[in-house]
Amino acid sequence: MVYDYLRKVVEEKGAGYLVLLDPEKLPLPELGEVVSQISEGGADGILVGGSTLYSGDFEEFVSQVKAGSELPVIVFPGGAYQISRSADAILFLSLISGRNPQYLIAEQVSAAPLLKKYGIETIPVGYMLIESGNPTSVQFISSTLPIPREKTEIAVSHALAAEYLGMRMVYLDGGSGARSSVPDEMIRAVRDAISIPIIVGGGIRSPEEASSKVASGASFVVTGNATEEEPTMVRNFARGIHRVKGSASPNRRRKR
Repeated sequence: MVYDYLRKVVEEKGAGYLVLLDPEKLPLPELGEVVSQISEGGADGILVGGSTLYSGDFEEFVSQVKAGSELPVIVFPGGAYQISRSADAILFLSLISGRNPQYLIAEQVSAAPLLKKYGIETIPVGYMLIESGNPTSVQFISSTLPIPREKTEIAVSHALAAEYLGMRMVYLDGGSGARSSVPDEMIRAVRDAISIPIIVGGGIRSPEEASSKVASGASFVVTGNATEEEPTMVRNFARGIHRVKGSASPNRRRKR
């Protein structure tokens, strides 16, 4: 099971590293080389998805990613239309930071029968959009407001609700094209409040910044634009994320 694998990654490495590939930004002819660099660079898994999808090649894209890597391929869906039978798992997201029922439950209801038919592993995730300094694609598409970056207590309340609802992870995301990443102070506060893994993504542009997210309590760090533009950076990000281990790491403070 992919979820069990992800938990083991955190146990062994202190934190995990996931690379997000957006089919709208990466042409199929370039995919093989990028996937190879991700696999060889030390990433722990590959996310595939995005807020929009115009090309219609989602299944082909996921299939090629899967063919080119032994890493788990996990769908990070923008909606019920982003489902692939080639994927190992899907983050079954509910946009809990917003109040638009379409992304709280409607898309999930539409997707559920197909996920059942394909037998895809689902990982229930409370998805929280955090203000990043500029409007992002997911904010526009979902018609929701992000949690203000200085309102840490609001993020904590939402994360607690996700855990109490039985979700297995929370995802704090600045969104694609984020100007600023999720504040370290917010990650620390959420880490102190909940016992389930925390994924952090959006606006993370350097290995040092990624390492800071782990030191603050992130269980997984996601990079997208930074590594799509320069896939050779994967190795440096992996080193920055995996090196925070042992008793000093917040990831060891609470059982997950």
